[in-house]
Amino acid sequence: MMDLRHDHGALIHVVRACDNADAPDLVAIGGENSVSVLLITDTSADIVASFSIGCRITTLAWSPRAVSPSSSDQWFIELTAASSNFGLHLLTKSPDTDEDIFPFGGGLSGHHGLVTDMTFCGGPTDDAARYVATVSDDKMLMVWDLRPNVDIPSAPQSRSHSLSPSSSSSSSPSPGGGGASSTRPQPTAYVISFPHALSSVCAHASTTKDLLVADIRGSLALIDWRSDPLHAPADAAWHHPRVIEFAAPRAIAGGAGAYPASAAWQQANPDIIGAVHRSRFSLWDLSKLHGGKPTLSGASFPEGAHRFRWCPTYPEYFAISTRNPGARSATIHVHSALHAHSHVEPTTFTLAPRPLCVRDFDFVSLKGIPRIAAAVGHELIVFYIGLE
Repeated sequence: MMDLRHDHGALIHVVRACDNADAPDLVAIGGENSVSVLLITDTSADIVASFSIGCRITTLAWSPRAVSPSSSDQWFIELTAASSNFGLHLLTKSPDTDEDIFPFGGGLSGHHGLVTDMTFCGGPTDDAARYVATVSDDKMLMVWDLRPNVDIPSAPQSRSHSLSPSSSSSSSPSPGGGGASSTRPQPTAYVISFPHALSSVCAHASTTKDLLVADIRGSLALIDWRSDPLHAPADAAWHHPRVIEFAAPRAIAGGAGAYPASAAWQQANPDIIGAVHRSRFSLWDLSKLHGGKPTLSGASFPEGAHRFRWCPTYPEYFAISTRNPGARSATIHVHSALHAHSHVEPTTFTLAPRPLCVRDFDFVSLKGIPRIAAAVGHELIVFYIGLE
């Protein structure tokens, strides 16, 4: 079993693997100007779609509607991307159409800070691919309706402390996008403001209303984004739609700092979540909460961790990376949740020497021995974490 290496030709900033049952071999990478979708096999990583955005990609999310060319002749690529100019983009491609880029969330109606994470959040319904949640360092969580019932041409003033309807004012097609996008109704958004810049958001496939949100201070909260804001107290702010707030930053971080928290929901079990902030990781079992304190906690990269991911095929495994320039090498740590409490050292995978670092990574959803796709410089490196 050999590592696969794909040279993107420019720095890769974002990696997001598709976990759909019909598209477990698709991995999207975001670079300085574009998004590429790769089909991963045992021996190759081949481009099946490429979208020219025009500026750096900051985060990606796969639509539940995506289908791989290996699964069907009627395959379909659909995902969302955020760019460094605070723009949002819906990216699609099928066998009969070219790459299409539909811009939304621009202007006064969208984020006015860097979009740090996004996730589809429609849950197990026909609306699975309808709603996308985005978070930003502007302290805002926005849930976008990609298929609004009406096309609202301009955005009303949003309420800073509650879920608020707004609409995107961006209507011109993005470079490289198809002309049909400009006639599509612009998505509308519900807005929740937080007290601190946000760094992570994720949804679980089993719920249509809950989002796990993390901020730069290491605080985590479960948010019911569908709760009615009209009956909230005037001073409720972000606390109104909150379901659970976790014991942070002390439990995760040991104090605040400029290291954004990265949180993830274990898809095999909606009761299990994990997060990393600064130099510690924590795991929670929502069925056994004790005042919001973590069930398990342990040390991670002393120089500060960056990304936490669960393995979709072997859910007891999770991995953590750092992109701190002080790290000795481009390294990923793989942990077992079954042994995290017994101070077992993680398995360390060193991918390249300093000054290269792991800018982002994700687990590939293919069955068999788990694989990780990691961005190191210009390369995407796909490697196994075990042996047959």
